[in-house]
Amino acid sequence: MYFSQQNDVEDSKLSEEKVSIIERAANRLGKNTATARTSETTEDINLNPPGERVEAKIEAKQEEADKAGDNKESSNDIIENKQIKSDIVATTQKQILIDLDRLHQLGVVTPMHGKTQIAEQFRLIKRPLLMNAFNQHTGIKNGNLIMITSSLAGEGKSFCSINLAMSIAMEMDHRVLLVDADVARPSIPKILDINPERKGLLDIILDDKLDVSNVLIKTNIDKLTIISAGTRHPHATELLASQSMGAILTELAQRYRDRIVIFDSPPLLLTSEARVLASQMGQIVLVVEAERTTHQTLKEALRQIESCDVVNLIYNKARAFPGAGYYGYYYS
Repeated sequence: MYFSQQNDVEDSKLSEEKVSIIERAANRLGKNTATARTSETTEDINLNPPGERVEAKIEAKQEEADKAGDNKESSNDIIENKQIKSDIVATTQKQILIDLDRLHQLGVVTPMHGKTQIAEQFRLIKRPLLMNAFNQHTGIKNGNLIMITSSLAGEGKSFCSINLAMSIAMEMDHRVLLVDADVARPSIPKILDINPERKGLLDIILDDKLDVSNVLIKTNIDKLTIISAGTRHPHATELLASQSMGAILTELAQRYRDRIVIFDSPPLLLTSEARVLASQMGQIVLVVEAERTTHQTLKEALRQIESCDVVNLIYNKARAFPGAGYYGYYYS
């Protein structure tokens, strides 16, 4: 029993000693932790006095507000930029649907109505023009710029311009841009049944912010694009003779090397715009109305464009035999 009691006492003492050691260790650890926390707090207080800490919090909140404002402005800028981009896309990707059945009834060449007499005529007409435009050995400058004109109004130049453009659009290797350069009396919108109020040629001459691509009008004919005459201007002749117009013609001739650019111009003897435009063309096609245009009128019209090296004639509205439709012969 004694031995047992003694062991119990010793065990009790050992347990007390262990507890006291643990407590001392715990107290020491607690003091160290408190000291560390106190030193950290003291360091924080010394580095950032109360006034500065309040100001720091205010500045932090202000910075967060500024960031939120910046994000809001950035968001607004993104929305605005997206709107501008969408406007540009809408401007550059304008497209019109040409009623091909209606044009066929008017006697215009269309890609979906097969082989017709007038289609064959314009196949003959376009071939030497294409050769002059893309054969490097001809030495014709800007040969892909072709002006269609006439001596007087009503001889069928716009009709021939559209037919020639349609025929070239059926080529495998070439595209065509039809430009309505009859800025005083545009006829292409009426024939194609399109809106005549679209921005076009005169607008890109006047407005430096507008580019050729901004006024291009795509059509449901894959290789045919149109530029309208644009907003009418009292000084159209001076605009067509300007350096801006010269730069536009250079761009059209060189930027789209696979493309024929057809200008439906005003009549030579009625306005001065045609003569100004003719001086900058690679080829000219003069439409002559059968049984109407006199020899003297034709001679005077040719004199107006004698500076151009390549002049071709289309003898339009001639009848091959009684009851036949209108068609044209080509002379060069």
